[in-house]
Amino acid sequence: MTRFALTVVRHGETRLNKEKILQGQGIDEPLSETGFKQAAAAGIFLNNVKFTHVFSSDLMRTKQTVRGILEKSKFCKDMTVKYDSRLRERAFLSVGSLQKYGVAEGWPLSELRAMAKAAGQECPVFTPPGGETLDQVKMRGKDFFEFLCQLILKEAGQNEQFSQEAPSDCLESSLAEIFPLGKNCASKFNSDSGAPGLVASVLVVSHGAYMRSLLDYFLTDLKCSFPVTLSRSELTSVSPNTGMSVFIINFEKGEVKPTTQCVCVNLQGHLTGVTKTH
Repeated sequence: MTRFALTVVRHGETRLNKEKILQGQGIDEPLSETGFKQAAAAGIFLNNVKFTHVFSSDLMRTKQTVRGILEKSKFCKDMTVKYDSRLRERAFLSVGSLQKYGVAEGWPLSELRAMAKAAGQECPVFTPPGGETLDQVKMRGKDFFEFLCQLILKEAGQNEQFSQEAPSDCLESSLAEIFPLGKNCASKFNSDSGAPGLVASVLVVSHGAYMRSLLDYFLTDLKCSFPVTLSRSELTSVSPNTGMSVFIINFEKGEVKPTTQCVCVNLQGHLTGVTKTH
């Protein structure tokens, strides 16, 4: 069995988040003062976690968030961040040459809801003209996740070839200090089950709508096991700024599709005392 951890964090607050304005990909807004504080709080919370890989969307708000997280880290300050456009927010891009971005970017969320209502639909299912559908966002998430799995499996195979030592428990123990590993999930994933240690611990910084679509992929396509205490509404809600979701990915020998276990969804305890998120 090959196992790795995936920690997904939403970016910190921007001014447009606070004003409930849609950003998508066309409006590359920086973090607000509160957003920088949230990124720092997330970094302090994660400062003892030993990440082996760090990925981020290539938009400004995620770049600033991942820097704020790593600056507080005891082990990952100097890690190279790999920026990947597949991790970008849901786009409202128009394919027309006269309009680079679709009609909804820069709009108040209330106007998008009104447009959806006029079309007889609800957000987030509604796709405005020129927008990216939920299925398209989900496929971006699937593409990135499959790439990540192949990367980890390849590296794990190379390490196994040159080293006879079993994977260290330090990656898992650093996560277990702050996340409820094994407490709310199937017992076969618990640390006392004889499962091998984690071969990697991956940090991904992305966006709210993207993270919701990734959760949907994990739930519907990968049949991910979630903590029994989570409601359906919690699984479909947008993460707060710097909210964290953690997963353990397991590959059995000879299996093509992994078994996935969710440890927590949209965790936000680190934001206690930080200005309200949106």
